[in-house]
Amino acid sequence: MTLQGWFLILLFVGILLALTKPMGLWLYALYEGRRTPLHAVLGPVERGFYRLSGIDPTAEQGWRRYAVHMLLFNVALLALAYAVLRLQGVLPGNPQHLGNLSPDLAFNTAISFTTNTNWQSYGGEATMSNLSQMLGLTIHNFLSAATGIALAFALFRGFARREAKAIGNFWADMTRVTLYLLLPICVVYTVFLIASGVPQTLAGVVDVQTLEGARQSILLGPVASQEAIKMLGTNGGGFFNANSAHPFENPTALTNLVQMLSIFLIGFGLTWTFGKAVGNTRQGWAILSAMVILFLAGVTVTYWQEAAGNPVLHQLGVAGGNMEGKEVRFGVPASALFAVVTTAASCGAVNGMLDSFTPLGGMIPLFNIQLGEVVIGGVGAGIYGFLLFAILAVFVAGLMVGRTPEYVGKKIEAREVKLAVLAIAVLPLVILGFTALSSVVQAGLAGPLNKGPHGFSEILYAFTSAVGNNGSAFGGLTANTPYYNALLGLAMWFGRFFVIVPMLAIAGSLAAKKHTPAGAGSFPTTGGLWVGLLVGIILILGGLTFLPSLALGPIADHLAMIRGQLF
Repeated sequence: MTLQGWFLILLFVGILLALTKPMGLWLYALYEGRRTPLHAVLGPVERGFYRLSGIDPTAEQGWRRYAVHMLLFNVALLALAYAVLRLQGVLPGNPQHLGNLSPDLAFNTAISFTTNTNWQSYGGEATMSNLSQMLGLTIHNFLSAATGIALAFALFRGFARREAKAIGNFWADMTRVTLYLLLPICVVYTVFLIASGVPQTLAGVVDVQTLEGARQSILLGPVASQEAIKMLGTNGGGFFNANSAHPFENPTALTNLVQMLSIFLIGFGLTWTFGKAVGNTRQGWAILSAMVILFLAGVTVTYWQEAAGNPVLHQLGVAGGNMEGKEVRFGVPASALFAVVTTAASCGAVNGMLDSFTPLGGMIPLFNIQLGEVVIGGVGAGIYGFLLFAILAVFVAGLMVGRTPEYVGKKIEAREVKLAVLAIAVLPLVILGFTALSSVVQAGLAGPLNKGPHGFSEILYAFTSAVGNNGSAFGGLTANTPYYNALLGLAMWFGRFFVIVPMLAIAGSLAAKKHTPAGAGSFPTTGGLWVGLLVGIILILGGLTFLPSLALGPIADHLAMIRGQLF
């Protein structure tokens, strides 16, 4: 490890902390439905959308109606994406004349982008036309991200409101987030990427002559616009198969830093917005503190392992850190940081191949997702997932002090605890169940490239990434088969919506409750003790649930590496 590497990590966290309140204020204005400086230009567009669609943005919805509208909207998005991908060969905007996607691959990809997972069982530049990238995928990058933020707003209202029957209007939340947050930032972001060398064109291929005199075809497309929302919306689906390791997606050290910052930006801001919504910004800072502690612990372990390298190679006289699978433009520190950032958030972007990381270096990205994608997490999804753990933590704290658990002025009773447990239990049930199945059936065993614990890690990571709606790939798994496309598609759907519906039920239940002022026997939820309890609850639940599977995969792989056996 080097001083330069630690400086990069601390600079990254410092910039984000400085941007937390400004982003939180902007998000709070959208949460409240207040006027922003952009309303002067975009206000008529918003009002026109409401008139055309017949939506009354002031008509609020109870949690059931909010959930139904959200589900119907996402089913419609799924159908749109599936249709575009299945008809790609006959649609315009296809300069390479690529064919239609197979039914199973189209099914997997449509669910992937609808659920903000962006798992890719395909190579983007060799599979997707420009129209499919823009209409079938990039639109979903915006709308799935907006859905996550809208759902976070709904839960915030559940905590903030008193004896209310409604938690907001799904359509108004979606429209405001898309129009006044995601689109404006992405326009500026896209211009920055273009200026940095990222292509933005409808051309498909340009032929060039290399220095050796050979002819080479270089694939192009509308990359910059997809790259911007891919990062800001914690989507992660790459225009190119190499994702952010490709120089056309991530050409410089500056773009690498900006991409990492944009992945975390909204997640950091939403913690402050939550505190403001419940009338105590210290609540938001406490949540962010717990998130940052977990994040820094993960970065430390990953950077340490990647900088240490492979002891088998050291015995052969090969010194230095583990550069296998990493871009020389970024090196070990930036690649280790990027890997932890994208798995602490639900962003599947990668600038190095995790399959080539050291066993423990690759375990941390895997474990980040298994914690529930709450270490910052996806836009919206991270904060509402974290609040589910906060409900469990305050329940444990209530048992300690012998009083009814309370959190930000709301009593946490049996209904909320049961719903939180139901939502949190989805991840281990589906991850471990589908991994176990794929580890014994022939169709599943045909997928891993490697044998032994490393091959098991490839299967485990795939289902962890799918259920956690992360989308990053460990690598080494042949996933573009009917078996994996179907099973991973179902895993992505379960991981997204089987968490959302119980969470919205909690929001509705909390909104109907009275405000309960904190008393002498209340457990404080803003100090160091609370932060420690949050971190402990998350680690214990993740550790107890997934430790056996990690022992069979990356931990066994690490122990074998120490003894000189590689997989």
